[in-house]
Amino acid sequence: MSRRIRGIVVEGDDELARLVARSRMLGADTTLVVHGGGNTSTKTVMHDHLDRRRKVLLIKGSGTDLRTATTGDFPALYLDDILPLRERRSMSDEEMMDYLARCLADPSGRRPSIETLLHAFLPAAHVDHVHADAICALTNTPDGRRVVAEALGDDIAYVDFIRPGFDLSKHVAELAEHRAVVLAHHGLVTWGATHEESYDLTIELVDRAEDHLAKHGAPAPRPLAADLEADAAEELLAVVRGRVSRSRRRIMHIDASQRGISDRPDVDAIAAAGPATADHILRVTTGSVVVRDVPSAIDRIEAFEHEYTAYFERNRHLMDPDPTGGTFPMHEPLPRSFLVPGLGTIATGKTRRDAEVVSEVAARSHAVAANAIDAFGQAEPLPERDLFDIDYWALELYKLTLAPEAPELAGRIAIVTGAASGIGRAIALDLGRRGACVVLADIDEEGLADTLAAIPDAAAVPGDLTSETVIDELVRCAVRQFGGLDAVVPNAGIAMTGNLVDLTASQWRKALEVNTTAQFLLTKRAWPVFERQGIGGSLTYIVSKNAFAPGAGFGAYSASKAAQMQLCRIAALEGGAIGVRANAVNPDAVFEGSGLWSAELRAERAAAHGVEVDELEDFYVRRNILRMRILPEHVAEAVAFLVSDRAAATTGCVLTVDGGVASAFPR
Repeated sequence: MSRRIRGIVVEGDDELARLVARSRMLGADTTLVVHGGGNTSTKTVMHDHLDRRRKVLLIKGSGTDLRTATTGDFPALYLDDILPLRERRSMSDEEMMDYLARCLADPSGRRPSIETLLHAFLPAAHVDHVHADAICALTNTPDGRRVVAEALGDDIAYVDFIRPGFDLSKHVAELAEHRAVVLAHHGLVTWGATHEESYDLTIELVDRAEDHLAKHGAPAPRPLAADLEADAAEELLAVVRGRVSRSRRRIMHIDASQRGISDRPDVDAIAAAGPATADHILRVTTGSVVVRDVPSAIDRIEAFEHEYTAYFERNRHLMDPDPTGGTFPMHEPLPRSFLVPGLGTIATGKTRRDAEVVSEVAARSHAVAANAIDAFGQAEPLPERDLFDIDYWALELYKLTLAPEAPELAGRIAIVTGAASGIGRAIALDLGRRGACVVLADIDEEGLADTLAAIPDAAAVPGDLTSETVIDELVRCAVRQFGGLDAVVPNAGIAMTGNLVDLTASQWRKALEVNTTAQFLLTKRAWPVFERQGIGGSLTYIVSKNAFAPGAGFGAYSASKAAQMQLCRIAALEGGAIGVRANAVNPDAVFEGSGLWSAELRAERAAAHGVEVDELEDFYVRRNILRMRILPEHVAEAVAFLVSDRAAATTGCVLTVDGGVASAFPR
């Protein structure tokens, strides 16, 4: 039943290149390792700084993802410096990592894996360690040692769970006469004289484990639960996001491909099995939570908080000291992954990628539990003491303190309309650069696609924003793609020129529809999302200097922008009760990249001001107090301030970005 190929030649110009190729082959299969998990090594010879030939261990660097590994991800360590450690009886994690840093061929190179000694102490030239689902499903059972022997044979050693580090490394080294070693709740270690031998042994044993699981109770196909209705799903996502974002905004990733797990009648047992391996704990904490509707979501999140706090208090005396001399605080006691019948899984993270990684890791833990239950009737969780030992492992926690600070708007979700060009595009790009996930809207599909391509974490909904259907799709997109909504920036607008006596009723109505009614519809549609999340939000309306200083021949535009200004004020008045801030940015004469300033509008305004068309931009520069050209980026900077926590105490504000037009001073 194997889908994998054995006997592949591992190609490369040298040992390091072949190690990278072998690592990528293993990393490409998520049933073997997930993001950052597993490690690989090769022993070879290289010249040191004095041109002496020395034996070295090339080992995966800490935090490296095997799927995308490159040559720079495998630091070299001098083996003759490492091997004397086998004679030591004990060694703390801090002593070990300090020692290994002194064994690096390049002291400025990447920090080596915590499992470096395990690879070094084994005599084989090539060693692989994977967290294969099928292997973990064999070990994560009440009688894992017997099950592994039945599935893989007596020539495969078995080790009860020991936290990675010096003790585990010495223990595995004593088992080198076996073909391979299975680590309970931690996967499989294989080795060989060649790259191919180690890789093929991994594939052979994982295939045999899968065959054994299938032989002992592959379940009959089960029907999926009824799809969670769209409105109910949106409400549930908003409520869950609000509950897990009370101290820090979170992005959510929804994975419908997990319906095969989430829709099982025994989904609660799968969730109760907790993380499948030690590595998974660092991503999914103590396990997933099953929620079926809004009331159960609220209850289960609250229960998780209480249970996690109690777990921390029971075990805090076991915690390693902080290498800096302090003590580690309790992690935020909130679940990071959810199983939702009729929807799939929801994973949360500080960024979209973080949420995706949590989802990938949770999927593997769920699969391991499901396989163990199907084959043996029960999945055995890691004992609480061992779980806590990894959850609060000083070596891993200290690494987190070294991570770069997140961008200002990381975890935020924003909608920007009119994002195909000019001010809207600048706002969208700026919010994206500051770490926000951005949902874009515009009637200009080609321009919208260009903006979308320039933002890493973005989605787009093209269409006419005067349509309630498009508005509904826009907000729903924000919730389904990223989990909720924090900021709305209604920017889309049109310029309608002509004296009042010359304007038609349809022109007047169109200006109001696009510049005011569309903004109202978006405000109205976003409101229940803000309310359900319960963590506040912001509305930042891109109005205009014309709201305060209208221009003759520009009545429809000026009146519709004044109405939008009043909409902003009413939103501020009504939004305070739910923590929603509403503010306005009033720009003037922003020409660069603008879809608003058409050739027709330029000609009309030039005539109104008595200047030539090619002098129009300079006329506006001379008109403002600062004598400066207003750029889209100036507006984007103002929006970023109002969206951010820097403006947490600001609502009902009008921020002018016009260089100073005295007649448009807010009053």
